[in-house]
Amino acid sequence: MKAIVLTKYGSPDFFELRELAIPKPKDNEVLIKVCAVSINSWDWEILIAKPFVNRLMVGLLKPKRIKILGCDIAGRVETVGKNVKQFQPGDEVFGDLSSCGWGGFADYVCARDNALALKPANMTFEQAAAVPQAALLALQGLMYKGEIQPGQTVLINGASGGVGSFAVQMAKSFGAEVTGVCSTKKLEFVRSMGADHVIDYTREDFTKNGQQYDLILDVKGYHSIFDYKRSLSTEGCYVMAGGSTALVNQVMFLGPWFSMTTSKKMGLLLHKANKGLANMKALLEAGKVLPVIDSRYPLSEAAEAMRYFGAGHAKGKVVITLEPNNKT
Repeated sequence: MKAIVLTKYGSPDFFELRELAIPKPKDNEVLIKVCAVSINSWDWEILIAKPFVNRLMVGLLKPKRIKILGCDIAGRVETVGKNVKQFQPGDEVFGDLSSCGWGGFADYVCARDNALALKPANMTFEQAAAVPQAALLALQGLMYKGEIQPGQTVLINGASGGVGSFAVQMAKSFGAEVTGVCSTKKLEFVRSMGADHVIDYTREDFTKNGQQYDLILDVKGYHSIFDYKRSLSTEGCYVMAGGSTALVNQVMFLGPWFSMTTSKKMGLLLHKANKGLANMKALLEAGKVLPVIDSRYPLSEAAEAMRYFGAGHAKGKVVITLEPNNKT
């Protein structure tokens, strides 16, 4: 099989297209013919080895434990391990493989059965591959951590990316009044996702305009925790899903203190792979949330796809396709 192997940290220049043996599934695993895989911020962070914790997870000096990136996949089950009961060859599945070895930038990958779900019948493989990590970060941040309620005012900082584009749609489906923060070129895109209001961060600092929100989902955190605290309503909730290391440290250490000493809640979202996948599948099948694909690349152009993703220009998701036309 063909696979994109990461040989060194630093840039997509260290991707190599190699011919490898097809892996064999363990007793609790399935072998999947990958039809599509999407790129997430975590792929990029492992590639560049920042923050440093990624080196501790993957390998201190060079990639060892994860050599093939890509955790959000969609494909067809080829074979199943002897203990697998819920899937059979031919099933169309999708899921987040970050808890079981990654490996999506390849023709085939093995995954534990509990990391997968049947693909929504109304979606292509490309659309399904765009969902797992980004959509579930949005769902976990809004529903489980933020406890979103109808009628609330919700701000999504980083509303035009993979997580943000899902979050805007979900917040609207939950009955919230949504404000999206993004760059000038992406304002109309965020409006098209359903945002009631948009803020161009290059022209306006939403933490200084006097507006307050019941829930802030922060995908691109770069302000201080004190700025976010000022932007919350009296019983508001701030959820950090991505951003600078400096802000992560502030939220980890000061967030619990603010949550205990004030009526405002501030915390860091710890992603849990595939938590809420059934709820997400229901939203997708009902047409309440749709994945937005910015661009598609073949496996042989994975380096170009990663460069484009890293440049920050994408509106929605960047997907790598491994099957012609990618139809169900």
